[in-house]
This record gives sequence, C-alpha cells and structure tokens, in this order.
Amino acid sequence: MADFDMVLKCWGPVEADYTTHGGLVLSRLFTEHPDTQALFPKFAGIGQGDLAGNAAVAAHGATVLKKLGELLKAKGNHGAILKPLATTHATKHKIPLKNFELIADVIAKVMGEKAGLDAAGQTALKNVMGIVVADMNVTYKELGFAG
Repeated sequence: MADFDMVLKCWGPVEADYTTHGGLVLSRLFTEHPDTQALFPKFAGIGQGDLAGNAAVAAHGATVLKKLGELLKAKGNHGAILKPLATTHATKHKIPLKNFELIADVIAKVMGEKAGLDAAGQTALKNVMGIVVADMNVTYKELGFAG
C-alpha cells in the first residue's frame, strides 16, 4: 500500500496533462528501446526525430498513463482492471511482459523529471509495476501466451 501511496502523491501533474506526459513516455521508450516501436504497428513509419511531436504517439501515451492511474488508485485491488488489459495485450497485441518493465522504467524517469517523483518514489513505481506484471503473467499463462 505504501508504494502505491508514494507514487500517487506525485501523480497530480501527470493526471493534469496525460497527453504531454504520455508523449514524453512513449517517445522516450521508442528512443531508448527502438525495438519497442515495432510493437505499435501504427507508429512503425514515424522517424525517431518526429516521435516527440507526434499527436498519435502522445494520445496513445495518454491512454497508457490513464490506465496506469486506474491501477495505482486501485492499490492492488486491480483484478477487474487488469484482466481485460492483460487479455488484449496477450491475445491481440502479443506484447511480451518485459516491455511493461521497460515502460515502467521510462515512466519512473519522466515522473522524476516532470512530477517530482524522487528516487524512493521511482523504486515504489517499479515495485508497483512488478506486482502488475506478475498479475498479468497469471493471465498470460492462462491464455497460453509465453510473455
């Protein structure tokens, strides 16, 4: 519970502007881990230099952060939120779980820079995402997807 609260105390700036923060998160993810961009077919043709200002990238990043906000506010009681998300990411999008760890690292960095999430808060976010990924893995295994 403490990890969720630690992240949530810095969530306000993110929640106030999901689009800007989402654009920062995805463009940094694609820059730091270029292979992840291929997991998003609609972004495949966007050059590295054009990621930061791309409205579609920012909009999808906002969607990611809104869902993360729901998960954070559920404080571990996230089964109803997570099950459908894990199902689509396993069956439709085919996203390996390691990519959720990569994006968690990027979100932690962006929140550190833009929302005042200190080192302990960044560790708390990674702990929370560890719980989320482990719970997603249960669904992945149920569906026979080796994520």
